[in-house]
Amino acid sequence: MAEESGNTLRAVPGEGAGRGPGFWRRMQVLRAGFDRRATGFVSQPEPRSFGSYARGRQLLAGNFHFAGELVAAPDCSIWDVPAPGPAFDIERHGFVWLDDLAAAAGFETRSRSQAWLAEWIARYGTGRGPGWAPDVTGRRVVRWIHHALFVLAGSDRAFSERFFRSLGRQAGFLARAWRGAPPGLPRFEALTGLLYAGLSLTGKERLVKPAMRALARECAAEIDRGGGIPSRNPEELLGIFTLLIWAAAALREAGRQPLEGHVLAIERMAPALRVLRHADGSLARFHGGGRGPEGQLDRALAESGVRSGEPGPRAMGFERLAQGRTSVIVDAAQPPAPPHSRAAHASTLAFEMTSGRRPVIVSCGSGQGFDAAWRRAARATASHSTLAIDGLSSSRFAASTRPGPEFLYDLPRTVVAERSDSEAEVALLLSHDGYVPTHGLRHVRRLALSRDGRTLSGEDALGAFSAEEQLIFERAFEEGGGRGVPFSVRFHIHPEVEAELDLGGRAVSLALRSGEVWVFRHDGDAELCIEPSVYLESGRLKPRATKQLVLKSRVIDYATHVNWSFAKAQETPLNLRDFAADELELDRG
Repeated sequence: MAEESGNTLRAVPGEGAGRGPGFWRRMQVLRAGFDRRATGFVSQPEPRSFGSYARGRQLLAGNFHFAGELVAAPDCSIWDVPAPGPAFDIERHGFVWLDDLAAAAGFETRSRSQAWLAEWIARYGTGRGPGWAPDVTGRRVVRWIHHALFVLAGSDRAFSERFFRSLGRQAGFLARAWRGAPPGLPRFEALTGLLYAGLSLTGKERLVKPAMRALARECAAEIDRGGGIPSRNPEELLGIFTLLIWAAAALREAGRQPLEGHVLAIERMAPALRVLRHADGSLARFHGGGRGPEGQLDRALAESGVRSGEPGPRAMGFERLAQGRTSVIVDAAQPPAPPHSRAAHASTLAFEMTSGRRPVIVSCGSGQGFDAAWRRAARATASHSTLAIDGLSSSRFAASTRPGPEFLYDLPRTVVAERSDSEAEVALLLSHDGYVPTHGLRHVRRLALSRDGRTLSGEDALGAFSAEEQLIFERAFEEGGGRGVPFSVRFHIHPEVEAELDLGGRAVSLALRSGEVWVFRHDGDAELCIEPSVYLESGRLKPRATKQLVLKSRVIDYATHVNWSFAKAQETPLNLRDFAADELELDRG
């Protein structure tokens, strides 16, 4: 347990002893009910969480889309909708959907918001249900406070009293339970909710100082000097950054200043996020992270007040090549180790490429929001744009006999990235030893982007360089029947790019919706083919069909290599205005 004592929040030994976490949480909620009640706002932070008008209208129509699942239940309360799975239930208890109803503000959306909020208080307000995890509670408190004016407008006194009483109870619960949130984004969500409650609610002012100190300690513990986090998930980094921006703004609006550790974390994270930002404004999609909500990255960077020039070359283990309209972001470090690898991918040396507003080379996606089989498949090396020995990933997954996260293990021990610049190009020389234990082979990759951004050239090699590595390779060669070690270099194409074999099968033309055309070529030492692929896009119900370019070959000696390139067709202009319409957000097919 944890209890509130003056200006400190301390853990109480024996948390949850002999009982499950649900029982312990409910006891903390009940105890919080005896705290001093909140009766109104001292001050209220400006709403900073923005939703979608279209999603708000869909909710009104009875289309409930949470955690990748869509349930159509017209004229049904959100709390009566049968949950297809636990993630669906958790997401609706977090009240992020309130952002969407507020975006579609009107009499109908307000009355629906009031009804659903009142139902939640009646059904779950005393600690029942799955919504009392500390991070979910923090997420919910922030939304209730952000949209309080929208929700309370036109309501009666009884509703207002229940609203504030429940907010006060949730604040008391967070004061006792925030330490129970896993480190990383969940704990920052819990602490931001606690800080918001302390700043906003009458009678909860004593929560502010300990919440500020706890937030600064978490910043020091979880955010490194380069602005990165242990999970190496760019979208999680953006989520934490956004919460810190909200918390700092709320403090300043209340006449307080965030602590030095809080401010320093923001100053470090902003340059890192600029490195991880593609030319189209989206985030690099690695280690369980997606592109991020539309506009959130640019909005958070603007609100941070941290000014900088061009993005740096590296952050959080990722290398960035950017010239002209083209950006290339490469996973150039060891994957996260347990316990931070629950969503990590075996994507070492994989890259993504974007031209202007258009993603060209991607991975299959994070897999988040899809079922366990898709999530696991998305984590494999073959689901990324890099080289993989057939049937094997560069990092392996821990086998588990019970439900729960599968952590990456058996990671590459050494990952090297060296940058070189010349008048003609910027280049990376990269390597990892993830295949040395199994095959004695190191993967070496060179990527070079021309100064005008019109050509990305690459070389992928597998080699056994030391005597020990050569012995391992010889054993693997014999076990394979003397036919060599098969490998493939894969380039997953974004679904909006049209790929077509050209020059008698020796090249592939890639047509973007902007009108740009890129041409893929290779040195002819490998077999080139176009194969089906999928794109697991967050917010969609089903995987999107797409294609992948695959170069297939075998290692029959101690080393082999494959050369390839992507180059803009000569007729593509240097500057191109991209007015092509994007797909509608509600197209979930």
